[in-house]
Amino acid sequence: MHSILSSFIDNRKLIWRLVKRDLQARYRGSMLGMAWTVLTPLFLLLVFTFVFSVVFQSRWNVEVTGKGQFALILFCGLIIYQMVADCANRAPTLLLENVAYIKKVVFPLDTLAWVSVGGALVNFLISYVLLLIGQLVLIGTLHWTMIFLPLVLLPLMLFVVGSVWLLSSVGMYIRDLKQLVGVVVTMLMFLSPIFYPIQAIPEGFRIFIYLNPLAFMMEQLRAITLFGNIPNIPGLALITGLMLAFFLFSGWWFNKVKKGFADVV
Repeated sequence: MHSILSSFIDNRKLIWRLVKRDLQARYRGSMLGMAWTVLTPLFLLLVFTFVFSVVFQSRWNVEVTGKGQFALILFCGLIIYQMVADCANRAPTLLLENVAYIKKVVFPLDTLAWVSVGGALVNFLISYVLLLIGQLVLIGTLHWTMIFLPLVLLPLMLFVVGSVWLLSSVGMYIRDLKQLVGVVVTMLMFLSPIFYPIQAIPEGFRIFIYLNPLAFMMEQLRAITLFGNIPNIPGLALITGLMLAFFLFSGWWFNKVKKGFADVV
């Protein structure tokens, strides 16, 4: 734990510089540049809202009426999923895209995961601001409970950073991992309560949805942002503990196997 945190603290300036460079490189040469960080989630929101609320005429529950409110609920789940999907899809080849760093003995390779997640976090926060604007325009109010956002983000960040460490290290040795992750990430979209409430799942199958760590975090983000409810503190404490254990294991695993990276590039 100490070595993982000290590495992050010691290299925080380097991480921030690399995050800015990564974001700039991602949109370099495009006419709209960083505007795509706003346009991409908006386009996805419009398409999914049309398909599920107009074509399939899906409804969240009897208390949620109107396509505007349905769109906000959908968007709440979508921005969490998008953050995880962006990092997971990139993770298996993250180190292979930065071979020059692997050959530098003094470069802290574990910071690459923080850089990847940092860029995704910036996109998440931009999308969250859009969500708040939509809430204000369509519903006319903002809830004070959104101050609990850091409590929801903490286990999410632990999960994503740990996943990037694990997937990027395994991806160095198993190159087929990228294809497998792509399939799993697509499945995750439909196995997460993005387009439907958990209550819509038959009770006998809900346990499988709750095994998905994103499900609880999506529900809590909706609770504090859209419905003005206090988050489930015991539930957040439990999932934070589980994600912390996963984070520490992934950090330990990454540091254990990184010595062999130079031999397989």
